[in-house]
Amino acid sequence: MYEGALQELIDALGTLPGVGPKSAQRIAFHLLDAPPEEVNHLADVLREVKARAKFCDICFNVSEESRCRICRDTRRDQTSICVVEESKDVIAIERTREFRGLYHVLGGSISPIDGRGPSDLHIRELCQRLADGTVEEVILATDPNVEGEATAAFLSRLLVPMGVRVSRLASGLPVGGDLEYADQVTLGRAFDGRVVLNPPVEAGAGGAS
Repeated sequence: MYEGALQELIDALGTLPGVGPKSAQRIAFHLLDAPPEEVNHLADVLREVKARAKFCDICFNVSEESRCRICRDTRRDQTSICVVEESKDVIAIERTREFRGLYHVLGGSISPIDGRGPSDLHIRELCQRLADGTVEEVILATDPNVEGEATAAFLSRLLVPMGVRVSRLASGLPVGGDLEYADQVTLGRAFDGRVVLNPPVEAGAGGAS
């Protein structure tokens, strides 16, 4: 344990995701040794991002305006929406250049163990975006882990009766992994080979033989 402000800094850094006690201590001592202007710049940037960054009113992606740049882009395919868990997943998919539609950021996944249910996500807003019939396909791109699969299954049951084509990213993504860590080739192939969860029924199918 260190004295006063230094220990407070280490404790604060330790609350960040992916930063353990040793990393927090290393960062704290780096800041302690850094020139004052470097530390002041970091503090200014943190205050600035907190003041300016917000979420898009339509898709809930991170934006500095009421509508993000993707929702403002009239060249995007308005008939397709890709549903992701977090804003960082939008960036991962955009890097593949395989998808030119719109996005919808849920703000997480269904996780009972964390006390997060469907009502805690932006699912109601997704349904509202489908109400006018413009969207023809919803691509479920939640993470390929237990929570992501549960979220995709819930959305599929909810959206299929609404008459839209619902698809899930194909295999190629590692089970238990996160989209943000997938390489561009793997993620691009997963998009190209996505599986339709409610294929159209051919005329005459299902009748008596």
